[in-house]
Amino acid sequence: QVQLVESGGGLVQAGGSLRLSCAGSGRTFSSLYMGWFRQAPGKEREFVARISSNGQNTHYADSVKGRFTISRDSAKNTVYLQMYSLKLEDTAVYFCAGSRSVVAGIWPPEYDYWGQGTQVTVSS
Repeated sequence: QVQLVESGGGLVQAGGSLRLSCAGSGRTFSSLYMGWFRQAPGKEREFVARISSNGQNTHYADSVKGRFTISRDSAKNTVYLQMYSLKLEDTAVYFCAGSRSVVAGIWPPEYDYWGQGTQVTVSS
């Protein structure tokens, strides 16, 4: 069983930066395809970024491309989401997710494990 715990959320002004972390437990964490999703109030959960198990392949939603960077540290069993130039519309609860599939896409049902989420609030 894999457990995922996010941290690093908070309140930041527009234009600011935050780095989210997702710490994973379990022997299989390094083999998981990992993703970040977010959910704003009244909206569906949406894809933000994903990274392959070896860290060599990444993919971003158009809305965050060029501003967010996903990475992973296998030695620490941790996946990161570095966020720059934050906008008001980035306000949401951010979730990390892990998939046992060799390749996972942008849809939440493709992911098997989920963290509890961390709140990111961008203020003007």
